[in-house]
Amino acid sequence: MFLPLDGAYAIDAKKYKYNCRQTFVSPGTIALKILITWLYWDAGYGKYSDPLQGWTLNAKPLPALDTYVRHTVVARIMYGLLGPTGLRLMTPTVVYAEMFCAPVALLGSLLGSKRLVYATVIGMCFIHIGIAFTMRNTVLLSSVACVAWCIFLPSGVGTDVGFSSENKYNKKVKLQQHSTSTLVKRHGLSALIIVAFACGSVWFEMFSEQCNQSHKHIWSTLLHCRWNVFVGAEEYVTWEIAPGQLVDGSIVDVWSKSDEVNWNMPGAGAPCTSTARAGRWRSYPYLAELKGEDGEVLWSYLCRQWDDENRVNEAGNEGKKLIKFNFFMLQADVLPNMGFSATRKRLIHSHDCLSNTNFAEEEEGNNTLNFMKGEL
Repeated sequence: MFLPLDGAYAIDAKKYKYNCRQTFVSPGTIALKILITWLYWDAGYGKYSDPLQGWTLNAKPLPALDTYVRHTVVARIMYGLLGPTGLRLMTPTVVYAEMFCAPVALLGSLLGSKRLVYATVIGMCFIHIGIAFTMRNTVLLSSVACVAWCIFLPSGVGTDVGFSSENKYNKKVKLQQHSTSTLVKRHGLSALIIVAFACGSVWFEMFSEQCNQSHKHIWSTLLHCRWNVFVGAEEYVTWEIAPGQLVDGSIVDVWSKSDEVNWNMPGAGAPCTSTARAGRWRSYPYLAELKGEDGEVLWSYLCRQWDDENRVNEAGNEGKKLIKFNFFMLQADVLPNMGFSATRKRLIHSHDCLSNTNFAEEEEGNNTLNFMKGEL
């Protein structure tokens, strides 16, 4: 519904004659700009209204940037250059940049000020590039955010940056004029769908009951339009390990797919909060509350994955078969001057790979899993 049909850069643009320096306007482009404005305002206001004031100059014990900017090599360099004081002073600027960046870009478009629009877009892209370099697992998020800001770029951006020359365009070309009825016919359906989604989002966020917001409902995914993350300072870092025992008696880390179990905070030269598995695996521990058949399928997958990747069914590899494992979540408090507290551990789940009734045995109080309460 957001395709700019009949536009200068549309899939059917060859049917029409357009000046490619003309700004294309449709319900989709308008809705996208409003959506970006809302998301950034929501993110900024969430930080501004943080009860613990983690994004203010008076943040205690640490400002938010001091807790986030410490997990990559670039972050440690930045921390060394700015120090705790510099990061404390920089922290509130993120809040106001997120709250007012999109309105300023819209104002620049309204006033026809290319400099204001370019300054806003470039500034926000620099912020996201900085996030990508100083926070782990944010490269894809930052890249998508930079692409989204392209919707605010004014007409003629190719000429402004030197990618094209103005004399390429034939000023004598007559632009195709559309009547009001034609515009309604071509964009009326997309406008109707966009309005329906907008109204649905308002209902979902403000009037729906808690049961309607469950992730089990398809509309909870379609209508959820919030970006209320990073709203407070990071009080602790977390990571996971899963010590497991093989048939040959050796102990491995099933989660990081390593032959050694390391209880220390992970990171290549710098502390990090990233799990040993990137992408969608990062949400895996949050499914730990699943019980019954769902829980059995969830945790048994780690057994099957280990066995498949180590080819335990082939001759000579029988000893690599996984028998059992414990899944731990580890935590360490964030302290001043790049410090972290002693590590705490919490057992999330114990699993017997040779059994298909792990949860039934736990519920009945069967002692067959008592051997799994240790660290392996």
